[in-house]
Amino acid sequence: MTSLAQQFQAHADYQPDALAVDAGRRLIVEALSPILGTEHIPLRDALGRVLADSVISPIDVPPHDNSAMDGYGLRGADLAADGPTRLELVGTALAGQPCAARVGPGQAVRIMTGARLPAGVDTVVMQEAAQADAGSVTLAPGQRAGHNVRRAGEDLKAGQVALAAGRLIRPAELGLIASLGIGEVAVRRRLRVAFFSTGDEVATPGGGACDGQIYDSNRYTLCGMLTRLGCDAIDIGVVRDDPDALETTLREAASVADVVITSGGVSVGDADFTRAMMARLGEVLFWKIAMKPGRPLAFGRLGRDDRAAWMFGLPGNPVAAMVSFYQFVQPALLKLAGVDPLPATPLLQVPCATALRKPAGRTEFLRGVLYPEGGQWRVRTTGAQGSGILSSMADANCFIVLGPQQTAVAAGEPVSVQVLDGLV
Repeated sequence: MTSLAQQFQAHADYQPDALAVDAGRRLIVEALSPILGTEHIPLRDALGRVLADSVISPIDVPPHDNSAMDGYGLRGADLAADGPTRLELVGTALAGQPCAARVGPGQAVRIMTGARLPAGVDTVVMQEAAQADAGSVTLAPGQRAGHNVRRAGEDLKAGQVALAAGRLIRPAELGLIASLGIGEVAVRRRLRVAFFSTGDEVATPGGGACDGQIYDSNRYTLCGMLTRLGCDAIDIGVVRDDPDALETTLREAASVADVVITSGGVSVGDADFTRAMMARLGEVLFWKIAMKPGRPLAFGRLGRDDRAAWMFGLPGNPVAAMVSFYQFVQPALLKLAGVDPLPATPLLQVPCATALRKPAGRTEFLRGVLYPEGGQWRVRTTGAQGSGILSSMADANCFIVLGPQQTAVAAGEPVSVQVLDGLV
């Protein structure tokens, strides 16, 4: 098995002591392959899962020519070139109740949205452009042949790929699959992700905290982010600052999970025994990402065979852990889960309400609030931006992304914005 270090060193932009955000994200994703394992589940249970096989339409959708409007069905050739058109009414076509009448020259039928077109009908005129009386209907001038008709197979034809393998099943995909009459789908198994916090100073909420301890928030944010991604989240708890305990926990986590995520213990001061231990367990690389918050990051695998678990070591500061998760771990988990193609996170250009400053050479992710003002969207920061201020994430609905070359933003100048609802 080629080492990760060898793979990454082949890339010109690989600088482990000052790795750019985009380069780090790309290197991680390219190193991964989707997990194996599929299952067949009822369609109702498929929300948030990833299709293992393409869904092939067994039918034409729609299955027959039908009306797109409530109105009157007729032959387009009967429409007058100038002036109104008067036609004899010979029946009614309702959705789910086909009309047996055959529409001939000079004839029409009353027809409802979704109703199958009777024989002879190739045009529907909406009811707002018609006036019916006893046994006939008069159509307003200017109607056009062929309008307001949905053709059989217009959406999908029998045998056509409706959804390709790798598609993440959202509510629209659920409805599309249901419209084909399919009640069960093949999906990839859920990604199993084990996670824990490290540090003697970390206390679990619900119990007492000793003097000098802080309550653990990272396990709760990680659990929430993993659950929203559809992963099986395995909470291992808090591991103390003890090399033997950490090694035992990592081994156990790797034996039950596809991915192991830790928070804390990846900064320069903490990495001495961690590096040696992870070299024994597999291969984990320690990077300094040119970003704020979230400079330290560890990535690698625990184990040396095909059953090795991937590992991410996130910073201990709460905001840094969340920013690092969204920028690096989330796309990696989607790749492992089999999502193809990976969704791109759009960067919107939005005027900034206040001036901003930062040093050159790193990417900064400021917590921001998108809000409407004067008919356009604007963005402002949530206030103090320290990597330990978790309220800045709770108040935010976006990241303001300042690239490595940016040093100053004037009030009113557009900035790049990453909407959080598109990430979580």
